[in-house]
Amino acid sequence: MKNCIRSSVHDCVRYSGEYLFLDIKAAPGASRSALGEVKEGRLKVRIAAVPEDGKANEELRSFFAKALGLPKRDLILESGERSRLKTLRLPLNAKEKLEKFIEAYSDRDQKEKNK
Repeated sequence: MKNCIRSSVHDCVRYSGEYLFLDIKAAPGASRSALGEVKEGRLKVRIAAVPEDGKANEELRSFFAKALGLPKRDLILESGERSRLKTLRLPLNAKEKLEKFIEAYSDRDQKEKNK
């Protein structure tokens, strides 16, 4: 992707033109959808749907749409339809909400690890 800039806050978020690109490592079949840690430039996302007939991809889009207050049509699965390694495209105006969402989960995970 030409002229793509990585977020200074999170290695899994890139910016290009009018869009954000979120690099994800999906873990379908979870009991509930939730964020995990960022590793190797990808955000781990546990998905509460099975990887059959696009169900996990739809749940992934729904999960982020609800969390960010965006219509699901604004979240596009850019790549990884049949892979655990996915890239989700979001409108650039979701930047602040997305970074806060990831930070909130990161902070919560860190507190749970320190218990």
